[in-house]
Amino acid sequence: MFGYIAINKAEMKFKDYDLYHSYYCGLCKCLKENYGRRGQMTLTYDMTFLIVLLTGLYEPETDVETVSCIAHPFEKHTARTNLYTDYAAAMNLIFSYYKCKDDWDDEHKRKSYMAAKMLKSKVADISRKYPDKIAHISSDLQKLSYYEKLGETDLDKMAGFFGGIMAEIFAYRKDEWELSLRRIGFFLGKFIYLMDAYEDVEEDIKSQCYNPLKEAFQKEEDFAGSCRQILTLMMAECSREFEKLPILLHADILRNILYSGVWCRYTAVTEKRKNMTTHNIEAHTDSALHENMNQENRSL
Repeated sequence: MFGYIAINKAEMKFKDYDLYHSYYCGLCKCLKENYGRRGQMTLTYDMTFLIVLLTGLYEPETDVETVSCIAHPFEKHTARTNLYTDYAAAMNLIFSYYKCKDDWDDEHKRKSYMAAKMLKSKVADISRKYPDKIAHISSDLQKLSYYEKLGETDLDKMAGFFGGIMAEIFAYRKDEWELSLRRIGFFLGKFIYLMDAYEDVEEDIKSQCYNPLKEAFQKEEDFAGSCRQILTLMMAECSREFEKLPILLHADILRNILYSGVWCRYTAVTEKRKNMTTHNIEAHTDSALHENMNQENRSL
């Protein structure tokens, strides 16, 4: 479900891209050091955004080093890490664990069972460090899973559960910025949940899996436009709250993500769906013409 809160590289300055990528590499490095290869495999762009956001807001002391990794064995990369990198890595792992556990409970995916089992000991350590957050995240994920099994169609309610999870993750500590960070996380969470449903709706219909957008996809003439309106509302609220924060450091990177990057997947999915529809219509038309010609030939 993660991977939607990313940059629009085409509209980003080279220096900003290098900065962003250094935080991404820092998160990858932290996941490997703290949780091993399995932890490293849970790496997401969404948690990189959280690191850049918290770093821009609080401006902590940040370590900068040159590293190499298995993904790019012949290249060296700059990696930036600070206390928010450790925090984001922990939250990343927690969510990945519960997602794997949920996949096993719902669909009995053996791969998810094995992944959850391998992460369980690490999750226990994180739970002791952040007990209140983990309890909140676990509770909302259980509610989400429960209502999905019931086939709940209230879109705002379902997206709200995931929004609550992200709100808890984004609220790093209780201070004057907590409410704004919670609201940013909440609306980003709703956006992620809805965007994931938008992307997977056709596959979920075929596989008979839960998706709150099934009915809208099958009935609404302008399904893409309707979904974009809802997604735009989520990002408008998120961006409005972001602009209240006194962030100067990395502000251009954060705005690239909030105003442009989050829409890259929507655009790609919409274009792919449109092209497939056009292709199917053309194929159907060609088939009908071919059949008509065969009938005419037979009549002659």
